[in-house]
Amino acid sequence: MFRHKGKKRTLSHNLRIASLLSFVAGVVNVAGFLAVQKLTTNVTGHFAFFVDEVFKQNFWQALHYFIFILFFFLGSFFSNLSIELISKVNERLIYRIPIIIESIILISVAIFGQELISESPNLLAYSLLFAMGLQNSLVTTISNATVRTTHLTGLFTDLGIELSQLFFYKLKEQKDKLYSSIKLRLTIILFFFLGGLLGGIFYSSIQLYVLVIAALILLIGLIYDDIKLKIKRL
Repeated sequence: MFRHKGKKRTLSHNLRIASLLSFVAGVVNVAGFLAVQKLTTNVTGHFAFFVDEVFKQNFWQALHYFIFILFFFLGSFFSNLSIELISKVNERLIYRIPIIIESIILISVAIFGQELISESPNLLAYSLLFAMGLQNSLVTTISNATVRTTHLTGLFTDLGIELSQLFFYKLKEQKDKLYSSIKLRLTIILFFFLGGLLGGIFYSSIQLYVLVIAALILLIGLIYDDIKLKIKRL
């Protein structure tokens, strides 16, 4: 799921990583919004708000939206930078480090979240945006830009295009490839929705500790991948 890349990756690998990470993103998306009323898995809305505040000459508020965008970018930058650096030392660790760091961020926000909500809600949003930028960069690198898990705008665009192509593609190879792509996009959408649903349900009772569930899912995914590799080697 995490280890295979390039020609070694199959639809099955992409489906597993898509379901895992999109579920986590769905949890973070809802939990972050309910906690501080900020988007914490993508920056499209923040960019619109940033431009709006600039035109209103509310430069201090515009700066906050710019920093939201910056932290998502920094997460993406750090993720790929760590992959490139670690690949020179130990190939087996390159995808573990970003996932472990993301898990640590989610657990930290869960523990200190209530304090952050009252004292520094923007810092909570910065942390989650960094984690989601990190995740989005990681899965983009692993899947060769086939899988995106932190936002749905592009997914619905691609899904609409591909569903329309079903009326015109006649060759079996074309249809098989199209069906695989549609299946992948529907999986991401479904698990993002399920993650958001679980995030909303559990937030009402355990607040930001729902992020611990998301972190544990990430770590279980890593452990599963490691155990599967050891079994294959045996």
